[in-house]
Amino acid sequence: MIDDFSRRGFLRTAAALAAVPTLLPADPAVAAQELPDFPPDVALYRSAYRNWVGEITADGLWACAPTGPDQVVAAVNWAWRHGWRVRARGSSHGWSPLTITQGTPSQAPVLLVDTASHLTGLSLASPTSVRAGTGVTLEVLLTHLEEHGLGLTATPAPGNLTLGGALAIDAHGTAVPARGERRLPGHTYGSLSNLVLSLTAVVWDEAGGAYTLRTYDRDEADCAALLTHLGRSLVTEVVLRVGANTALRCVSRTDIPAGELFAAPGTGGRTFESFLDRAGRVEAIWFAFTEHPWLKVWSVSPTRPLTSRHVTRPYNYPFSDSIPPLVADLVGRIVSDGAWYLAPVLGTAQYDAAALGLVATLSADIWGPSKNTLLYLRPTTLRIATNGCAVLTGRAQVQRVVAEFTAFYRERLAAYATRGRFPVNGSVEIRVTGVDDPADVGLEGARAPLLSALRRRDDRPEWDTVVWLNVLTLPGTPFAEAFLREMERFALRTFDGGYAMTRVEWSKGWAYTDEAAWRDDEVLDSVVPGSFGEGVWQEAGGVLERLDPHRVFGNAFLDRLFG
Repeated sequence: MIDDFSRRGFLRTAAALAAVPTLLPADPAVAAQELPDFPPDVALYRSAYRNWVGEITADGLWACAPTGPDQVVAAVNWAWRHGWRVRARGSSHGWSPLTITQGTPSQAPVLLVDTASHLTGLSLASPTSVRAGTGVTLEVLLTHLEEHGLGLTATPAPGNLTLGGALAIDAHGTAVPARGERRLPGHTYGSLSNLVLSLTAVVWDEAGGAYTLRTYDRDEADCAALLTHLGRSLVTEVVLRVGANTALRCVSRTDIPAGELFAAPGTGGRTFESFLDRAGRVEAIWFAFTEHPWLKVWSVSPTRPLTSRHVTRPYNYPFSDSIPPLVADLVGRIVSDGAWYLAPVLGTAQYDAAALGLVATLSADIWGPSKNTLLYLRPTTLRIATNGCAVLTGRAQVQRVVAEFTAFYRERLAAYATRGRFPVNGSVEIRVTGVDDPADVGLEGARAPLLSALRRRDDRPEWDTVVWLNVLTLPGTPFAEAFLREMERFALRTFDGGYAMTRVEWSKGWAYTDEAAWRDDEVLDSVVPGSFGEGVWQEAGGVLERLDPHRVFGNAFLDRLFG
C-alpha cells in the first residue's frame, strides 16, 4: 500500500523504480559465509528487487551477473546443491509474482540471476533469423533488426523489456491482418514466443546428475513448454524468425465518443471493428470517467503520407513518458491525501494531456520504420497497476466482446461512484492480436507454445483472434481489488466458451479476491488449467517438472500454480 506516501515521495519513488537495479558488490567474507563454495568467477551482489509498480519488493537479496551461459549453469548447480532457488531477472517490468513473491525476506535462499548485464549477444543467424541473448532489450533487438532491413509486425510498447522476460510470458503487441492483407514471410500476428526457431535452456541432465545447457528446436515436444515457461525455466539464448521491415503510419484520434467506438455490433459508424478492418493494428486507451478514448491506429505505409511527420526514433509521445505537472499534482493529492474522489478530475487531466500533447508535439500522425511507431512507452511514465485478461474469439466477434466489456465497465464504475467509491483512476486499454500459428516460422513440425494465452483451441478452430482487456489504476487504490474481481468474474461468465473464452494475461493482475490479486482458488485451480483445453496444462507442467525436478526455477506462487 502507498497511502502514507507524500506527494513528492511518491513521484520520487516512481522515478527510482525506473532506474537500473542497484547492485552492491558483495563483501567477500560475508559472501563466503552465506554462500559457501559459490563459483568464484561469477560476480556476486546484494540487490533489491522491485516489480514495475513497487507492489512486490524484496530488499538485500543475493544476486549474480553471469558473463555467459556457462556461468549461469555454474550458478544454477550451486543453487541446486545448496537448496537455493534461482530467479532470472531482466528489467522487472511486470506485475505478477512470477519472479519474486511479496514478503520474500532478505535472508531467503533465493538467488537473482541478472540477465541484462551480460547475456546480450546479438547477431544474424541467417538472412531471416536473429540469434539473441535473453538479456537483450526489445529496443536494442529492434534497432539491430532495423539496421539490417528487418523487423516485427508488432511488439509490446515498452522498449526496456528484456527478450527473455517477454518470451516467458508470451508478450505481444496489437495486430491482426487488415481486410485483404496477407502475412509477410517471417512475421506473425501472434506472440513473440511464436517467432522462436530454437532456444537454449538450463535443464536437468539425469545421466550427468547436474543441470546443463541444452538447445531445443521448435519441432521438439519439450520446446513447446519452454516457449512460454512463466519463470519455471531459465532460457539463455534464442533464435527468432524475422522478416522484412515495414514502414508504419500511426494516427491518433481523441474525437470519437466511447459510445460510438465501443457500440454494439451492427451499429455502424466509427466503431473499433471498422478501424480494425481498415488497418488491423488498433489500440484504445480510455481514461476513467471520460467520454473520448485515445485511439491509435497503425497502418502499413511503404511511403510517407503527405500529412504524416517522419519519425526517426521511438518514444514520440513525451507527454505520456514524462508526467505532466497537473497530472503529477493530482496523483500526489490522491495518494498522499487519500483524495480518491479526484479520480474523475485525474481522468480528465490525463485525457487533456493526451489530446493537447498530440497537437503540441505534432505526434497525432507519425510515420517511419516500424520500431519508431511501435515503441512508445519509457520507464519514466506513471507507474500504475493493471489487471489483464485475454479473450479468445473469432474475428467477427471482436466488436461484441469490446461492447459487452466496456458497457459493464461503465455501469460498474458509475455504480461505485454513486457510493463514493472510485476504484479506477487510470484507464481501460484494449488491443487485438491473432493467435499463435506455428506455421508462421516456416519450420516443418514446429509446435505451438503450450502456455501462451494466444494458443489456439483445438476444439474451436474458428477462434483466430485475441482481445486483450486491461483496467489500470494506481496501486493502493481503495476498492480496486473488489472492482477488478467483478470485471474478471464478468469476463469469465460472459466469455465462457460460447462465442468466446477468457484466459489470464500472465504478467498482469488476475485471480482476484476482494482483497488481492493471484489469490482466488477457483481461478488458480480450475479456470487457468481449463482455459487451455484438455491435457495441455498438465502436459506443460509435466515437461517443466521433468526439466527441473528439483524446482530450482520456481517460487511459492509457481509451486501453488502448478500444484
